[in-house]
Amino acid sequence: QVQLVESGGGLVQAGGSLRLSCVVSGRTFSSIAMGWFRQAPGKERDFVTGISLSGGTTYYADSIKGRATISRDNAKNTVYLQMNSLKPEDTAVYYCAGTYALGNSYIGRLESHYNYWGQGTQVTVSS
Repeated sequence: QVQLVESGGGLVQAGGSLRLSCVVSGRTFSSIAMGWFRQAPGKERDFVTGISLSGGTTYYADSIKGRATISRDNAKNTVYLQMNSLKPEDTAVYYCAGTYALGNSYIGRLESHYNYWGQGTQVTVSS
């Protein structure tokens, strides 16, 4: 059973930064492609970014591109999401997700591509 635990959320002023972490346990982390999604109040859960097995391939949604960096440390079974220049519209619950990769460069971009989910961490950006 794969378990994902996020941390690092909180309240930050617009223009500030946060780094989210997600620790994965239960399976070989290096075999799992990872992603981050977010869900704002009253909205659907949206893809934010994803990273391949080795970290060599990443993909970002347009809404966060240029302001965020996803990375992973396979030795620590952890994926990170560094977010900068935060805006009030970034306010959401952020979820990390994982799936066994179909290839070394695989990145899932839909919720249905992921089998494992964390419980979410709240990010609130004040104006």
